[in-house]
Amino acid sequence: MSASPLHPFWPKNLPFDLELPETSLYYNLEVAATRYPDKTATVFYDAVLNYRTLREQVDALAGWLESHCGVGRGDRVMLFMQNSPQFIIAYYAILRANGFVVPVNPMLKTEELRHYAEDSGAKAVLCAQDVFAQIEPLMAGNGGAPALQHALIAAYSDYLPVATELSVPDFVRAPAVDPLSPYATLWSEALAQGRVPGPHLVGPDDWCVMPYTSGTTGKPKGCIHTHRSVMHTAVAQALWGFGTPNTVMLGVVPLFHVTGMQACMNMVLFLGASVVLLPRWDRAVAAAMIERYRVTSWTNVPTMVVDLLALPDIDRYDLSSMRRVSGGGAAMPEAVAQKMRDMWGIDFIEGYGLSETIAPSHSNPPDRPKKQCLGIPIFSTYSKIINPDTLVEVPQGETGEIITRGPQVFLGYWNDPEKTAAAFIEIKGQRWFRTGDLARLDEDGYFFLVDRLKRMINASGFKVWPAEVESMLYRHPAIQEACVISVQDEYRGETVKALIVLRPQFKDQVQPEEIINWSRESMAAYKVPRIVEFVELLPKSGTGKIMWRHLQEQEAARRLSTSTI
Repeated sequence: MSASPLHPFWPKNLPFDLELPETSLYYNLEVAATRYPDKTATVFYDAVLNYRTLREQVDALAGWLESHCGVGRGDRVMLFMQNSPQFIIAYYAILRANGFVVPVNPMLKTEELRHYAEDSGAKAVLCAQDVFAQIEPLMAGNGGAPALQHALIAAYSDYLPVATELSVPDFVRAPAVDPLSPYATLWSEALAQGRVPGPHLVGPDDWCVMPYTSGTTGKPKGCIHTHRSVMHTAVAQALWGFGTPNTVMLGVVPLFHVTGMQACMNMVLFLGASVVLLPRWDRAVAAAMIERYRVTSWTNVPTMVVDLLALPDIDRYDLSSMRRVSGGGAAMPEAVAQKMRDMWGIDFIEGYGLSETIAPSHSNPPDRPKKQCLGIPIFSTYSKIINPDTLVEVPQGETGEIITRGPQVFLGYWNDPEKTAAAFIEIKGQRWFRTGDLARLDEDGYFFLVDRLKRMINASGFKVWPAEVESMLYRHPAIQEACVISVQDEYRGETVKALIVLRPQFKDQVQPEEIINWSRESMAAYKVPRIVEFVELLPKSGTGKIMWRHLQEQEAARRLSTSTI
């Protein structure tokens, strides 16, 4: 059974097929700035940026990218910073310069970044000053990635208001400091040059953005998206969520990630709406911003909702402006969902998507959502559930792998034709993407996630690929073997556990806390094992491979027995 355009619970008054604009994504900003020049585009700790200024700065930065960095059609540019007006300006400036955006998690360390810089062949990086130290060793002149020649350094404080009583993190307040690097230009200097960009040449089928996703090999893979595929989910989310130019989005999920990128940036600019930006989650500041700027929409991971509604003095905030709360990445606890309904009179709308589908391929109908459910395929999207071995569609109710096709599906993996070929199958002349996720279809045609074919840990919405963490752990001199598995966590949903065999000379000399502390210095915080257990040996198959699935099942059984005692 596969989902069809005639789904019985399709949102009322919406078509199944979308007629997408035959333009670049940048053109959405041009339209919004022309229509609403004085309208608020972004709010950043009480600092307001209107659409006129946003477009002016995007164009000036695009001119700098072209003249100073030589960026042209299809050239890759890394974007390495937290949620901020600069992120949006940088993203659209790369597009205006006919470039190809490579968004990178600002939590990554130098060795994690090396692959992104070398694999993408990026010419330049636009980054925040607090993370420049992580990228500088990778500049070409320092023996790093051959193509990476230029760095533009942004200070978040340049976009702060003169005064605010909101709690602003120190790294955001930090004044601009010249890094005195031969590769670096300060953001303010680049804008002050007032460079005028050349013609905007790209169209819907040109490259737009390349988010990276990992897999069982541990090496992140770039997902090639065109302006057309990105436009699809930006427009789709606007219509599915009944967005208007009066929408005010709370943008606290990371913009480098496809969920935040599409819901909190590209959809907002398509609508000519407003986004209230926070670089990091802070429930008290979020509550204050919802009240102050009458936020109407919030895309998040459920842990944020749990945390906000647990705020001790939440009743003192007027949060009545909220009209839509949506997200995914973890199940929403029913008690929290009920509290949200009591407070706002709305349901939490869950959805499902991947980097390969540039955010949602599925979402729950707004007027008939189901709990802990992926929803139904969105506009112009078809999905089936197949037996992953035989590739034959399974009957309704049986578990199988989700395959999907639609305008939002990526072209393929960057410089990896083998993995691209493995990611798709052809059925009756149609190309379907294999998601690697196991699900079942209920009697109403809703998709429910059951398990993953791919080995992955979902920690508060951040995807952790165990093989990648293991490869980092093997760099520690005391570690002989390592296996990373997931552990259920009340707050994060899942968290990271490492089972480690120490080298003989280090036994009784190293404590688990030392491995955890070392990991914090070597990898992004969300990847760091929260639990480290030393074992004498790890089970192996006949071919010598560590049996991670067996260890994962053992952990699940142990947790189950503990919870039933």
